[in-house]
Amino acid sequence: MAKDGPGGPSLLQPALFHALSGKESVLIAGCGGGYDVYSGVPLYAALRKQGVNVHLANLTFTNLERVGGKKLNDHCTVVAASDPSIAEPQEVSGAGRGLNYFPEYYLSKYFLDVQGWDVPVYTFDRSLGAKQLADSYKVLTEELNLDAIVIVDGGTDSLMFGNEEQLGTPIEDSTSIAAMHSLPVPQAKFLLCLGFGVDHFHGVSHHLFLENTAQLTQLGGFLGAFSVTQQMPEGQMLLSAYEFVAKLSQDSIVCSSVCNAMRGKFGNVQVSPRTATSDLYINPLMCMYWCYELDAVARLMPHMPELMKTTSRTQVAAAIQVYRKSVPAMRDAKPIPL
Repeated sequence: MAKDGPGGPSLLQPALFHALSGKESVLIAGCGGGYDVYSGVPLYAALRKQGVNVHLANLTFTNLERVGGKKLNDHCTVVAASDPSIAEPQEVSGAGRGLNYFPEYYLSKYFLDVQGWDVPVYTFDRSLGAKQLADSYKVLTEELNLDAIVIVDGGTDSLMFGNEEQLGTPIEDSTSIAAMHSLPVPQAKFLLCLGFGVDHFHGVSHHLFLENTAQLTQLGGFLGAFSVTQQMPEGQMLLSAYEFVAKLSQDSIVCSSVCNAMRGKFGNVQVSPRTATSDLYINPLMCMYWCYELDAVARLMPHMPELMKTTSRTQVAAAIQVYRKSVPAMRDAKPIPL
């Protein structure tokens, strides 16, 4: 259970912010890559306003070999819109994504063009296993003198422990959690989810998400939940950032869903041509940050020791499959009885 700072958590200081109080250098990283780093924008805005040195990082679907820019190590590139050596987005899109798909660059460009801030995004190759990603995070920890790391998931599938019927898109999330779990103790490490209901699109059971949260509550690893609204400057920054990037690049189902929920949309509100055949459920719970101690989450993933040994994305996928084959029966997806 988080115990940093004087006293304890309260309604006026939720557990996450209590745990982060007194921290001077905090990294916010996208858990599953792609647009996940955008789910950290409200927290970035809140911590920056408090005078914290706050930084951004993300697993990327972009071809880093063609990006240019400063390299912190073989697997980490500093992506800054102010850096003229960074290649144009249409030259580096990868992983089957459309042209102009470079969320990290466009987020940095948003901060530069709209906010007047020079904000780099430390960007990692998504082909990494947990061992190399942990090495890159160690380099960042030293480079930025970090005393806390928050990884943020756009959606809720990062909270699947591995024995659920459907896991969503688990490979990148599992890699990030395993890498974070292996980092030395001095850093405070947290996992946040934004977008409750979004992963229904990928078959994730939100009944099991809530059941997993209850299990973490028993262990002191659930730090509570709170809403990001359009009235908050932090919410306004997320809306502004996504509106900026959506004009320049491929859309994000998660970001579009969360932003629509923040604006009060409800039900089957289509957010992208890619969801046209799906029945969406845009709802106010999508705007909530669900907060966890990362190590508590990792300890409830039985295959975590094997994940931590991986040296490639392929090995991460294999470790997940080997574990799932060993499970006698998967936990069934159930409707939420409300």
